[in-house]
Amino acid sequence: MATAGAPRRFCRCACFCSENLYVARYGLHVRFRGEQQLRRDYGPILRSRGCVSPKDFQQLVGELEQEVERRQRLGQESAARKALISKSYLPVRPDVYNTLQDEALAPEFLAAAEYSRSPGADFEGLLQRLETVSGEKRIYRVPVFTAAFCQALLEELEHFEQSDMPKGRPNTMNNYGVLLHELGLDEPLVTPLRERFLQPLMALLYPDCGGGWLDSHRAFVVKYAPGQDRELGCHYDNAELTLNVALGKAFTGGALYFGGLFQAPSALTRPLEVEHMVGQGILHRGGQLHGARPLGTGERWNLVVWLRASAVRNRLCPMCCRKPDLVDDEGFGDGFTREEPTTVDVCALT
Repeated sequence: MATAGAPRRFCRCACFCSENLYVARYGLHVRFRGEQQLRRDYGPILRSRGCVSPKDFQQLVGELEQEVERRQRLGQESAARKALISKSYLPVRPDVYNTLQDEALAPEFLAAAEYSRSPGADFEGLLQRLETVSGEKRIYRVPVFTAAFCQALLEELEHFEQSDMPKGRPNTMNNYGVLLHELGLDEPLVTPLRERFLQPLMALLYPDCGGGWLDSHRAFVVKYAPGQDRELGCHYDNAELTLNVALGKAFTGGALYFGGLFQAPSALTRPLEVEHMVGQGILHRGGQLHGARPLGTGERWNLVVWLRASAVRNRLCPMCCRKPDLVDDEGFGDGFTREEPTTVDVCALT
């Protein structure tokens, strides 16, 4: 049991370096333990998707080996980038680094969070304050940020993008965007957003997914633009729950699409499409299969917050679906801990 007040050490699962490696041109996530295993497990599906010649296969093996090496170095390299940015980067909008204030948040979001914290709040009452995108898939929408805050945050993100500071990939599928912890926005922006506002909402919406026990996150901004990333293949998130907020700019296309939970057969039958609306956030379960349709015109920037509950993931890693093999990591790691959160009711999460 964790000592009260002691800082908690977060971990990742060792599977991060071998499971769910994304191969964009074949639209496939693979496990990679070596050339023979890859050929045995994925040979037929790779050939059906265009990996036909020995040269194609060897090129793929080389790319996967490089990705494994990149993931092994990720924690240390990210910490080094964060330290350099903190020392040398000059923001254009220093106001966005102030602790999150209610004035940055949409009135509808404030009202939903205030209701969720009130005595007697329940699921049905909260639904009156949100848009239900799909009751079956448990997908909801709510305005999160004001237009003014979206604009300020975008100005800061574009300024950082154009700077000579080092930049890490936001995740293993997107190539363009910003890791908010490296930029120094975790503590003033994302942590209070999770602790003060998202947790009470998620506790009512998703009690069975750890919504009331969120204790870490991974937050990043993704950018879609001509000549850069334009779409995103089908995947599920390394999170119990996800918030996805459209920040701007002007764009067409790029709708989200949702299937079923990744464990379900025929999980992508009749996908549901959801258009982005600037300032508004989509709430969904991390295990919900989803992707992004191709961008038409313009640029689309989205803030994505993966919300994690160690009380849930300590029992089963969502990426390898096994008991996690814990490896110490930087910051929030991948949300695993070596100890259980105090006073958690495990039975409520089954």
